Amino acid sequence: MDTRGFHDGLADRYEFVYADWNASVARQGRALDALLTAALGPGPHTVLDNACGIGTQALGLSALGHAVTGTDLSPRSAARAAREAADRGLALPVAAADMRALPFADASFDAVVCADNALQHLLTAQDVRTALAETRRVLRPGGVLLLSTRPYGDLLRDRPRSEAPYVHTDPDGRRTITFQLWHWHADGERYDLELFQLLPAGDTWTPRTSRATYWALAPERTAQFAGRRACATPPGTRRRTPASTSRSSPPDAPRSDWTG
Repeated sequence: MDTRGFHDGLADRYEFVYADWNASVARQGRALDALLTAALGPGPHTVLDNACGIGTQALGLSALGHAVTGTDLSPRSAARAAREAADRGLALPVAAADMRALPFADASFDAVVCADNALQHLLTAQDVRTALAETRRVLRPGGVLLLSTRPYGDLLRDRPRSEAPYVHTDPDGRRTITFQLWHWHADGERYDLELFQLLPAGDTWTPRTSRATYWALAPERTAQFAGRRACATPPGTRRRTPASTSRSSPPDAPRSDWTG
């Protein structure tokens, strides 16, 4: 299924999967700032958000003074992030780019953030290795990579077929309802996700459906791909496993842990 099309289609309504998107932007910015300070010392730092979406992490970090650049496979999502930054008076350069071929020189950033289960859109070992190698390439020596994914260790045991609905309420009291169906592949690791949203339309609802495929990589396997055998790690580059952060529910990672 088309990853770019999935996120292009969600770009104008991605915030509805959070109970309060603006609050989540601020909360995630603070959490990431704390992790960066613990790993690298006081900022500001140069940060690449290589799957920035509409800016959920990038905006929060930029508001705290970090020099953030955002890229995303979805041009519409990257454009939305740029508009959100402009509305907030933030400097956030963005570009549409594939995390497997980043348009930056070696050692360009102190940190890379890859959030909201974005890496798991890649469905082959080679693609994952390539993306992580590119991430390491653009990190300066001593830099840090922060990933957030679903808790796939647990999910692979249970293989859920759906998730309970969650509700976004706008300032006027209008509610949007989001829920998911999961269709597991025969290999037991990959699954097709159907994201359903019911958007308020007067006295009725407008249904919208989006579909994408994910690879349920457990943290241990992701760490193996990120190891020295999986990608070229600049000398001194550090990996961290920081504490998990509590967050509202995006469509593909409602209970993510930050790992790196």
